[in-house]
Amino acid sequence: MAGNITNSAVPISSSLSKLRSLNGLFAIYKKEGPTSADVLNTLKETLLKEAGVENPNPRKRKKQSLKMGHGGTLDSSASGVLVVGVGNGTKMLSTLLAGSKKYVAVGELGKATDTLDATGSVILEKDFEHITRLDIEEKLKSFTGDIMQVPPLYSALKKDGQRLSVLLKKGHSVEAKPARPVTVYNLTLQEFKPPLFTLDIECGGGFYVRSLVDDLGKALSSCAHVKNLIRTKQGQFTLEEHTLREEQWTLEHIMGSLQTCSESEQRVDCTKTPEADT
Repeated sequence: MAGNITNSAVPISSSLSKLRSLNGLFAIYKKEGPTSADVLNTLKETLLKEAGVENPNPRKRKKQSLKMGHGGTLDSSASGVLVVGVGNGTKMLSTLLAGSKKYVAVGELGKATDTLDATGSVILEKDFEHITRLDIEEKLKSFTGDIMQVPPLYSALKKDGQRLSVLLKKGHSVEAKPARPVTVYNLTLQEFKPPLFTLDIECGGGFYVRSLVDDLGKALSSCAHVKNLIRTKQGQFTLEEHTLREEQWTLEHIMGSLQTCSESEQRVDCTKTPEADT
């Protein structure tokens, strides 16, 4: 019996050691519903349990056994690519935040909400029958390139250390943040079936798709909100090629998809590890 205990303890210790030694970036699929922070905590808990840690607390920051963070918050109602940094890879996430991202967004004309997406309450309804495909395509030109954009009130931006969205839900009065420069590299109308329209978006850091759709609705003499949002690419990570689904949140799969940089460089021009032929 003693031999069985010893043998079973070895792989657990080995797995935890391997997990703690990981340094780099990988991408997971975030489903609709949970926040990005919730998804990250679920991932950490899953990995720690696999490594044999009893009752892991992924929210415990001090003396935590696994250093992990995500690059670029996705709204709870959005899905798609969420890039995760592990170990020294967390130092690379700030570069990703400023890098290129791609989205597919479905907007709905004729209704505006307080959150600028489908999770909010409708605060305005306007006619949209006058809007044509050509009208949308023409207006999109003014939202392409280097533009100024006002972030949504309901956002991850903070005031006095608290997120604006949390302050609003608590009933506090919140002023809109000033417009700030953002970059839209590419913006095209993929489909138009009134009242719905689908946009392909490639943008830089700090850009809010919800603000774009809201501003577009106003520019069309109507109103609009985001009905569905998917992030299809962030940095070098794409939805089709790189994201790990929840059933793939294992040490083996992460080691196979991890993109690492040397500790001395800490850059995002990463190369795949030898185990990454997946």
